[in-house]
Amino acid sequence: MLKVLGFSSLDKLIDATVPQGIRLSKTLILPEAQSEYGALAQLKSIASKNQIFRSYIGMGYHDCITPPVIQRNILENPGWYTAYTPYQAEIAQGRLKALLNYQTMIVELTGLEIANASLLDEGTAAAEAMSMSYGLCKNKNANAFFVDCHCHPQTIEVIKTRAYPLGIELIIADHRFFEFEQEIFGALLQYPATDGTIYDYRTFIESAHDKGALVTVAADPLSLALLTPPGEFGADIAVGSTQRFGVPLGYGGPHAAYFATREAYKRKIPGRIVGVSKDAQGNPALRLALQTREQHIRRDKATSNICTAQVLLAVIAGMYGVYHGPEGVKNIAQRIHQLTVILAKGLQKLSYTVNDEPFFDTVRVGVGDASVKAVIAAAAERKINLRLYTEGVLCISLDETTTVHDVVELWQIFAAKDELPFTVEEIAEEVNFDLPIFFQRTSEYLTDPVFNQYHSESKLLRYLHQLESKDLALNTSMIPLGSCTMKLNSAAEMMPVTWPEFGKLHPFAPLSQTEGYQILFQQLEVWLGEITGFDGISLQPNAGSQGEYAGLQVIRQYHENRGEANRNICLIPESAHGTNPASAVMCGMKVVPVKCDKEGNIDIADLQKQAEKHSENLGALMVTYPSTHGVFEEEIINICNIVHNHGGQVYMDGANMNAQVGVCRPADFGADVCHLNLHKTFCIPHGGGGPGMGPIGVKEHLIPFLPTTNLDKFTDPNSNGKVDTSIGAISAAPWGSASILVISWMYIAMMGKKG
Repeated sequence: MLKVLGFSSLDKLIDATVPQGIRLSKTLILPEAQSEYGALAQLKSIASKNQIFRSYIGMGYHDCITPPVIQRNILENPGWYTAYTPYQAEIAQGRLKALLNYQTMIVELTGLEIANASLLDEGTAAAEAMSMSYGLCKNKNANAFFVDCHCHPQTIEVIKTRAYPLGIELIIADHRFFEFEQEIFGALLQYPATDGTIYDYRTFIESAHDKGALVTVAADPLSLALLTPPGEFGADIAVGSTQRFGVPLGYGGPHAAYFATREAYKRKIPGRIVGVSKDAQGNPALRLALQTREQHIRRDKATSNICTAQVLLAVIAGMYGVYHGPEGVKNIAQRIHQLTVILAKGLQKLSYTVNDEPFFDTVRVGVGDASVKAVIAAAAERKINLRLYTEGVLCISLDETTTVHDVVELWQIFAAKDELPFTVEEIAEEVNFDLPIFFQRTSEYLTDPVFNQYHSESKLLRYLHQLESKDLALNTSMIPLGSCTMKLNSAAEMMPVTWPEFGKLHPFAPLSQTEGYQILFQQLEVWLGEITGFDGISLQPNAGSQGEYAGLQVIRQYHENRGEANRNICLIPESAHGTNPASAVMCGMKVVPVKCDKEGNIDIADLQKQAEKHSENLGALMVTYPSTHGVFEEEIINICNIVHNHGGQVYMDGANMNAQVGVCRPADFGADVCHLNLHKTFCIPHGGGGPGMGPIGVKEHLIPFLPTTNLDKFTDPNSNGKVDTSIGAISAAPWGSASILVISWMYIAMMGKKG
């Protein structure tokens, strides 16, 4: 390449390409490069500081069993985890089929008509449902969204963050007592509720529909093997997480959320959809469908800014359904439910109060204020986590890994002794495992042939290999993409992802149990700050799109905090990626395009003109650097100065950050915020369309506005949302998709300051 371009060395190419005025003049303060063996040993030492407890916390996160045939042949297989987003259908038929399986599974479990190919997490999916309901509502006087107080608290926090810049009023209350006196455009209900209760929502949904509102139900997909699906009791949208379908906890992610709705709303669905089409010969073929909804085409009029989602995790969850089939999934759900019923009955015999209402896998236990601390302490001695729900009340959520011995141990904790006055067998004979008749599912699910023929390891292994062979990934060849940097993901970087010290931690486990993760976060934040020049880093955004959104929210909050909430104009070059204008609109900003010259550079005269025109209201400029065309614009310092001189902040899209690392730093030449695609620049594989991570770096004056990682704000149902000046929660877990951060840590540790 150098020979063709006429350069004798890479240094001379960089000298000719990157403006001298922004070149890095110092050596990065990073550790010396380590060998694979050395980096793995150091990371193992860090991981050992994490404590693996059995977590019965629930809240949408559950330990589960990843079938070895799936772990070995998908999660740990570069044929699946290194592929790019399936824009080129002809080299992605295997992955598209796996995603179609996932969509089909979600449609059949929820009882709705259409589903997308995954979203980032349950909180994000619920927020997207709110936005979709807002756009579909015909009553333009309705500006309020009802959120049932029995929803998972972290979901409520994400919705608070999303609603605020759009001016949406949230009504957080008990659905049982809501009178619909105030007009609403939509509502969110949890099924089962966060405390385990299964509510009959039919009357509420009928009333909401009478008022012209759409209703979203956040449903546990495993519970739907036993419970009446949302689509059958009137829900318009169903969202949730498929984490417990074989995906490790991973301290919060990555996990595939689902989004299902009615056919009538198909052009408003966020995220990608796989559709069945025909190839040039007329044979059935798969492709991404209805792309005109998406940000790369619709830009500021897109239904969402979602780009990278959670394809790899959706494939795992879908194949979990393929492997177990309808009977297997139902047996898992029944076993969990039966153990939960037995647990509850035993606790009653020990004189504790439990749910009077029906439940699936979660028991609400009245303990009393005096006993709560003693019970939690006794559980901790046995390396068990319980959830403190409210004062004097605990919740216990069982899962696929729970055994009869675990139930007995829980009884012993509450009894404060090992000798119990009853046995599991005696309790099992007394209880009735049947759910009330109107909650019992009667419709079939997982009826497609694919869910009924691959139930042995050998059959599924061959099916997975057959699909893999239809795709192009980095185990086949290089994938020469520009802005979506594709790197060879070394095996040493990937190995720690499935270490139990990282994979088996609940995102809301006490911080005292996650010391290893906290060390990893702190080191990674320091390294990323040094590489970019920024003073503060947030690791929470779990995709590039969420990094964009978080960065713009930080800017919006900064202006508001200074009494300049009017600064809502966002300048965006015409050449920018479509996610930029979509993200700006989601933050309540008004997009003003800036012209580009014939070579694709920002037209400085037009930028100056627009900055002067909107000077009083200028909020931000979004700029990609190097540009979408791969060019280091000579005027970048001037561009940043123009925006700053008119009171705006500079948001740099870090999609092309790979070209800057070690050469220049965005914070040094004028950027105030920048998101980093760890799945591009810092070697997390693309996973065929996710997972990704999109942390943001900010200058010192913006640090107070970064997303909160305060656990109380994710878990306390009485939270007031924001922490001081923070924009709140961007993702459903405090550190986003924490378990894949080990990949970027390994990459930087092995590259060192010279690499």
